[in-house]
Amino acid sequence: MKTKNWRKFTTILGVLLISLFFVAGCSTNEQQKTAGESKEKQPDIIRVATPSDPTSPSVYYVGDELGFFAAEGIKIEFAGVVPSTQLVASVVAGKLDVGGAHINRTIAGISAGAKIRAVAANTETTQEIPHMVGVTTKDSPIKSARDLVGKKIGIPLIGGCNEYTPYAYLKKNGIDDPKSKVQVIVIPEAQLDQALRQGDIDLAMLHKTPAFIKERGEFKILFSDYDVWGTIGGATPAYFADKFIREKPEVVRRFVSAVAKTLNWCNANPQKAVEITARRANVDPSTIKQGNYAQDALIKEETVTMWIDLLRDFGEIKGDIKPAQIYTNEFNPSANK
Repeated sequence: MKTKNWRKFTTILGVLLISLFFVAGCSTNEQQKTAGESKEKQPDIIRVATPSDPTSPSVYYVGDELGFFAAEGIKIEFAGVVPSTQLVASVVAGKLDVGGAHINRTIAGISAGAKIRAVAANTETTQEIPHMVGVTTKDSPIKSARDLVGKKIGIPLIGGCNEYTPYAYLKKNGIDDPKSKVQVIVIPEAQLDQALRQGDIDLAMLHKTPAFIKERGEFKILFSDYDVWGTIGGATPAYFADKFIREKPEVVRRFVSAVAKTLNWCNANPQKAVEITARRANVDPSTIKQGNYAQDALIKEETVTMWIDLLRDFGEIKGDIKPAQIYTNEFNPSANK
């Protein structure tokens, strides 16, 4: 009997041990599976400058609001306001992952040695929605490029599109050495209209549309960047550091895909894009113009080439810079379509 009982006991014990081992194994597998799933669900964080006083819809506010970035496994992190003149340095230093201003700043930065590359287009110019306009008071005697000689031009920043657009306008209309023919005065963009009213400047470079200016009835447009270059002058692409692109190409690819979807949505829903941006930036929607964006976020080589030539002509960059050093569409899913 004792032997029988012992055998029965050892059999039961064996079954219990096997059951416990099986349960523990399942539990471990489940934990590993859950941990794996949790790890897979963690989004890649991309740090961008917080849009400050936006003059057109922000791809980051709109894309974040509508979930285009989240759908690509990306979380946009707003890292604070960074002046456009410091964006390249902030990306190179790793304080930001993405920068983006007018293409001329990207070109100038790369010419100066910054290891960055533009990967996704943003705004583009049309006659109805140019990148920027040069405006005067309604009663101004300035009616042509030649009338601007000796006059004061108000711009938000030196070295930006707002400086080189009037230079290119003057040069296109036969004014040689335009830098020496006008006086450039730096004034925050929000204060340019008041400076124009007061007579402190004769022309203001504004990121507004002709319709916006016409509705207010206070100023008149002398020219826009469309008058200077047609559709290829108003590009503002997003760029990453070469190091980031090298180490995280798949993240860059998903970022470009999200940007493309956002831009296409903004083109289809211009007023909603304005409303989202105004609410997120806590500004008056009437101060934001509708934007026109590059289809599928594809960067145009003719735009890059034009700005390289322009900056070289004005002595802003040195050396033989090629478009391929400035941008790539290789991460854009629409590039081969």
